[in-house]
Amino acid sequence: MGAEKKLKQQRKRRSFRVRNGLLSRGAKPRVSVFRSLKQIYAQVIDDATGKTLVSFSSLKLKDAKGDKSSFAKQVGLELGKLATEKAIKEVFFDRGAYRYHGRVRALAEGLREGGLTF
Repeated sequence: MGAEKKLKQQRKRRSFRVRNGLLSRGAKPRVSVFRSLKQIYAQVIDDATGKTLVSFSSLKLKDAKGDKSSFAKQVGLELGKLATEKAIKEVFFDRGAYRYHGRVRALAEGLREGGLTF
């Protein structure tokens, strides 16, 4: 098996494992994370209605300085603040196929500091 095919298979398994655990738990909204090479995006989704409740990305940050992990933490803080304004306190953290380290971990820490629990 080629290295690229093996990595794709690992990502697919990880994504399935993360999302399968989320779907069986109930009616809480989930925070979906997408990271590109330069930016990070997060949104709070209500799966019952299929609508995005709140979203924020590093593109919306103004006067931000530092590395990509600090940007991710600021995105988490802002998204947490926006979600608590809409009376969202408890969510599921859907990291998708990304490992819980680096920017994804920084985003999760920012969400916790912003007032969300998961």
